[in-house]
Amino acid sequence: MSSEFGRLLRISVFGQSHGRAIGVVVDGLPAGEEIDLEELQRFLDRRRPGNSPLSTARRETDVPEFLSGLEGGRTCGAPLCAVIRNADQRSRDYGELADRPRPGHADYAAWVKWKGFADMRGGGHFSGRLTAPLCVAGGIARQILARRGIFVGAHLDSVGGVSDRPFPLWPTAELFEEIAAKPFPVLDDRAGERMREAILAAKEDLDSVGGVIECAAVGLPAGLGEPMFEGVENRLAAALFGIPAVKGVEFGEGFRAAGLRGSENNDPFTVEDGRVRTESNRAGGVLGGITTGMPITMRAAVKPTPSIGKPQKTVSLSAMENAELAIRGRHDPCVAHRAVPVVEAVAAAVLLDMLLEGNHGTF
Repeated sequence: MSSEFGRLLRISVFGQSHGRAIGVVVDGLPAGEEIDLEELQRFLDRRRPGNSPLSTARRETDVPEFLSGLEGGRTCGAPLCAVIRNADQRSRDYGELADRPRPGHADYAAWVKWKGFADMRGGGHFSGRLTAPLCVAGGIARQILARRGIFVGAHLDSVGGVSDRPFPLWPTAELFEEIAAKPFPVLDDRAGERMREAILAAKEDLDSVGGVIECAAVGLPAGLGEPMFEGVENRLAAALFGIPAVKGVEFGEGFRAAGLRGSENNDPFTVEDGRVRTESNRAGGVLGGITTGMPITMRAAVKPTPSIGKPQKTVSLSAMENAELAIRGRHDPCVAHRAVPVVEAVAAAVLLDMLLEGNHGTF
């Protein structure tokens, strides 16, 4: 199924942006794991819309209702199913889009694939709305990992040409929590203010901007993953590309490594406290698809929101002629800052799945 991922930990997302509800089924969670629902809600609130002028005005509480899999606040071994009711749809804003697909959006591709029957109100199953149930699954995975000394965190690396400072060589759980507690997820608040200005300027111009998210995972054992097609990078990248609007993923130095010499790119090995470490981490904690014990670092590039108020060239599918489209309704001028916890969620889910599969003595 295209809307699920994972091997031992199977995660399946369902629903449409303007349907009655969206949700997730998570099969394979270890039994007996206590889930702090208040902490999970705080995690979901970081992604929730309607909190600031930087995001869509659509207001949703995003409180999950657990139908199965939790008893007495603990996982019980049964598949966990959670639904989130949709409450603030304005489907009338999308009537014109059934005939005039948005440039940069999946409207046309879905129209072709499903012969005009796809529900594309609010983006349908392609909408960023579907990242809310992803955060339910990933937020639970994040708690289970943290209990074992493995922590996942992220920040907004750049927006509109403005860059935050990168994570240090060894990010900490305290640093991750510090960023998560901020209204805007950056390390350097002055850079964050300039990012907000860039987002608001695009909004004022009836336009949008994209951004890059840097994510790190610390506390993982060395030796996790497989070579070639089953590597840690392969598994993470495949899931990260499932996040709507993600158009690029890189690890460590990523594409920048192509401009370096080997002497510049190689991470020198050293021994610290009886363990092999590297003095730098341009490899992003992965060599040959296998973890080295250094933090995993990755970046996800998020494209500008395709739903913008500026007039755009499109076509009329019914008339098969050129047309113009000016999109109405409530849309994010930038989705990258709201996608920070989503990247954390997906990374945590993949890493938990790999740890369960690899049986590294963690469970």
